[in-house]
Amino acid sequence: MSDSSQGTKKAVEQLQRVLLPKRGEPQDVRTLYLLEAEQNKERATWSDRFSLTIPAGAEVSFQTYFNAFAASYWRRWSQLSSVILKVELEGEARVDIYRSKIDGSRIAVEGDLVTGAGEFEISLAPFEDGGWIWFDITAETETTIKEAGWWAPVAPGPQTLPNGTQVGPFEKRVTVGIPTFNRPADAVAALEALASDPAVDAVIDTVIMPDQGNKHPADEPGYQTATEHFGDRFFEFRQGNLGGSGGYSRIMFEALGGVDGAGEAGAKKSPYILYMDDDIAIEPDSILRALQAARYAKSPILVGGQMLNLQERSHLHSMGEVVGRHDFMWTSAPYVHYDHDFAQHPLSDRGKPGDKPGTRNSCDLHRRIDVDYNGWWMTMIPRVVAEEIGQPLPLFIKWDDAEFGLRAGDHGYPTATWPGIAIWHMAWSDKDDAIDWQAYFHLRNRLIVAALQHTGPVDGIIKSMQKATVKHLVCMEYSTVAIQNEAMKDFLAGPDQLFDILESSLPRINAIRKQFSDAVVLPTAADLPKPSGAPGVPINDIGGRLAPVKKAVWALKGLKHTLTKENPEHHEVPQANLAPINARWFSLSRLDGATVTTADGRGVVYRKRDRAKAEELWKESRRLQKEVAERFSELQDKYRAAHPQLTSRAAWGKIFNV
Repeated sequence: MSDSSQGTKKAVEQLQRVLLPKRGEPQDVRTLYLLEAEQNKERATWSDRFSLTIPAGAEVSFQTYFNAFAASYWRRWSQLSSVILKVELEGEARVDIYRSKIDGSRIAVEGDLVTGAGEFEISLAPFEDGGWIWFDITAETETTIKEAGWWAPVAPGPQTLPNGTQVGPFEKRVTVGIPTFNRPADAVAALEALASDPAVDAVIDTVIMPDQGNKHPADEPGYQTATEHFGDRFFEFRQGNLGGSGGYSRIMFEALGGVDGAGEAGAKKSPYILYMDDDIAIEPDSILRALQAARYAKSPILVGGQMLNLQERSHLHSMGEVVGRHDFMWTSAPYVHYDHDFAQHPLSDRGKPGDKPGTRNSCDLHRRIDVDYNGWWMTMIPRVVAEEIGQPLPLFIKWDDAEFGLRAGDHGYPTATWPGIAIWHMAWSDKDDAIDWQAYFHLRNRLIVAALQHTGPVDGIIKSMQKATVKHLVCMEYSTVAIQNEAMKDFLAGPDQLFDILESSLPRINAIRKQFSDAVVLPTAADLPKPSGAPGVPINDIGGRLAPVKKAVWALKGLKHTLTKENPEHHEVPQANLAPINARWFSLSRLDGATVTTADGRGVVYRKRDRAKAEELWKESRRLQKEVAERFSELQDKYRAAHPQLTSRAAWGKIFNV
């Protein structure tokens, strides 16, 4: 039996608190924190986020996203060779510790009856490629977990830089930066979340909030109280709309003390800078976890939070991302599960014998996933990295985070997207960013970052662009092709204009989009005439074993229709009203006019086929793609030569007028 009065205490620094859900959370969200055995006669109860009362005879498992310990990540990236589970109880309970292998199979590690306090030290040796550690608890008598968590047996030591020299160890301090644009309520909520947890509040040196909109957080109820809480630790900087890259660059600029390093917002010289979006819901302990992962790393590392789905909160939306080296497009890392639902598939779900290939389970969530970069919804950046590699690129939005992660990797500083460290963010599936104004930044910035990072032939990039252009045109997304053509023109213009167009690109792109009906959002399809119908046009997805054959046939039919003259009657009366899930190329390529609901469900756009416009856009796109291919090597030299200036504090200081 482990007891607080027996044995030597080894726990030195807490790495991760065991958390409970906020009171009132729905059942699916609770599964991120704890799992109660089905045979329990009574439910466990809690009045705060750290102590849990378990009825006698009941069992609770902490094999959950927020409370299991991501051992393979600590094995790969940290200085530690073991971790300690520390529990403090009132009552008597059995604590059983388990670990998993890369395939999710469970292995019992040890267990004991605990009264009072107990510590269990677990080796990290068997976690080279994957695996978690967790504990289950069975109450012999009514038991209250007063506190539990995962601890390090030693303090963090120095870290080794890529050149072999050592820095640190670093204190547990961080500057938090949250850029905001016309989300005053969200910005205030983020400040309140930071202030809500005393342990998190205690490690925050400074909060920096660049305000880039005309709806200011300062005018929002709760702002004064939130900022008064932080006092002289809070700094707001108002500036024009420079996009995410301009907001995050301002944060880094100020955290490092500005051009001369003497700026007031950087006076405390925090060893870490945390980037967070303004439109997220924060799990505050994730900040402490990211900070500890960064402090205990063998070498300085960028620690990224994973992304949970804000609208389906038990879903893990993004586990980790890489950049494909053939087509230079971001994509999920190998073995990543898109939008994994822990309520349906907890970490213990290994599937069933006889399951068909591709059947959803949780086996791959036990693998360590290696990434190229992390989205800036939540990323912890060591100060030593920021000082060495420079500011974000002036890209407005899209690809700034990917480029920074790739650049850090080039300098020898890896990125880890860490399970159990997460925020909730709007899912990409609820946005139209592949076809709306953001499509310009997607393509322009992809080409810029490719010029900086890509090695080898450019053929894969050009082919993917050609394929995308054809798909957009047959889907009557003419505004998308028009602004993508503009993106190629701006890429071809070279790096010297990037700062000049940082603030002006978005208004220019929006003006172009207004010329196309597919970019004009209408309140509802009900305001238009009833659809005339589209006999023979498939609306639902083409599935089954013959799907490839069927799609090939429909591709030929769609191409034939695209080459014919459109019927202008369908520009007044749509042939169909399509939901986003039904707005597929094999449907739209056979239509002359249809409404398509926006991804957020708040309106519709009326897509109208125009053969002449499609031909004009296609020819321009082909010409520009050819020029990109022919000049790519030349442009690589130009962008790489300009990169030090584009990422310098001096250049950004001129943009910030400081």
